[in-house]
Amino acid sequence: MDINIKAIHFDISDQLTAFVNKKAERLARRFPAIANMDFNLRLVKPETAMNKEAVIVIAVPRTPDLAATKTADTFEEAIDLALEALERQLEKQKEKQQAK
Repeated sequence: MDINIKAIHFDISDQLTAFVNKKAERLARRFPAIANMDFNLRLVKPETAMNKEAVIVIAVPRTPDLAATKTADTFEEAIDLALEALERQLEKQKEKQQAK
């Protein structure tokens, strides 16, 4: 599985990179079909609260890409919220495949 991280409008810390990798690996263990994960982390408006946005796109073979975008006070919170949304999408997709 490939993990791609883009930091837009800020320099990413090693601690945040480690957090992203840990969360991505945890999701990949639960859903081994995941081939690729793209994390786009962006500062939306630096002067306001709730200014950190996480856009996560997951590629699973033979299915459309799944994506989630969340905004929060911290990147960690935004990543957690987006991954929760993607987990729900992956569960629904898994149920659809099992129903076939």
